[in-house]
Amino acid sequence: MQANEKALPERVVQGSADIMGQAVAGTRELVAWLDERGLTVAIAALVAFGAFVGLRILRGTIYSALHRKKSGETSVRNIVAHIIRATRSIFLFSAAFVLVLPIFAELTEGQQAWIGRVFTVIFAFQVAFWARVVVKAFLEREANRHATGDDSSLANALGLLNVLASVIIFAVALLYVIDNLGGDVTALIAGLGVGGIAIGLAAQSLFEDLFAGLSIILDKPFVRGDFIIFGDKMGSVQKVGLKSTRITTLQGQQLVVNNSKLLSYEINNYRRMAERRVVIKLGVTYQTPRQKLASVPDAIKGIVEGQEGVRFDRCHLSGYGDFAVLFELVFWVQDRDYTVFMDKQQAVLLGIHDLFERNSIEFAYPTQTLHVETMPKG
Repeated sequence: MQANEKALPERVVQGSADIMGQAVAGTRELVAWLDERGLTVAIAALVAFGAFVGLRILRGTIYSALHRKKSGETSVRNIVAHIIRATRSIFLFSAAFVLVLPIFAELTEGQQAWIGRVFTVIFAFQVAFWARVVVKAFLEREANRHATGDDSSLANALGLLNVLASVIIFAVALLYVIDNLGGDVTALIAGLGVGGIAIGLAAQSLFEDLFAGLSIILDKPFVRGDFIIFGDKMGSVQKVGLKSTRITTLQGQQLVVNNSKLLSYEINNYRRMAERRVVIKLGVTYQTPRQKLASVPDAIKGIVEGQEGVRFDRCHLSGYGDFAVLFELVFWVQDRDYTVFMDKQQAVLLGIHDLFERNSIEFAYPTQTLHVETMPKG
């Protein structure tokens, strides 16, 4: 195992040395060839430059013809236009040179191989630029689907994803280039893999929070301004970041919670409610006449229906308790705001209190009646 670990850097160094040696040899051969055919090469270069200028003009023309601002940047038409614009000038020049040079001069097999390798390098990175445009457009389209009024967190997530995607795309292009130039890609991948595992273990908690943050931003179990309850904590969401979420409690404190920890809880989001349900249990004394008991549900219904923004559900005599005749009232406050909810509930409770005062109905409270059959003789 130790021998393999020691051999790994040596293989990488040896592969790099081989590539450099081939490049030096090819350069020397090219210089000697240019000394013999200087005029022909100059004419070919001039023609290639003309072709390059034509390709640049064609690139700009096609882009202008395809791109439409009204269609949106993530439309298929505009994506193709951005792919055309992402075509680099060095790729256009090398393509023109590779097409024109064989027409004016005969190339040896070594020269053809060397030019082919150079063009392969340029083409590999050009494909990476095209792929980056497509991935960026896909990410922007998904971001637009999840966009809300507050896009700052989504913009940060989109920027991070674009960076990660670009790193992966160009890393693949680099490995392809090294492989085509004769380098030992297996050894390089193995070395990168060992380093990646070490970095992943060292920054495990950071990556957990980052991916949890992306999940919150894209899935949106809550957004800025929502009132949530998680565990034994509650408050309004102030900011959703990539690593943590800031929540303002009812006492005015700011909680900073790691995203991975926050998602481990069951989250109750009260802002998503269209209306709030209220259940009130009432108890009146057993001395209340039956006629008055029968009138209580309809009287309470009138009180609830007299409140604006409140929907009556039901009110019934629900049972007999130890010291009270029990009523249960259910109604809905058609507003998710907690202050409005409390105001409406208060108005209904005060209305019930007024009703009982006007009809001489007494609220029950815990009492005990003691019956004494005989009195001790004094």
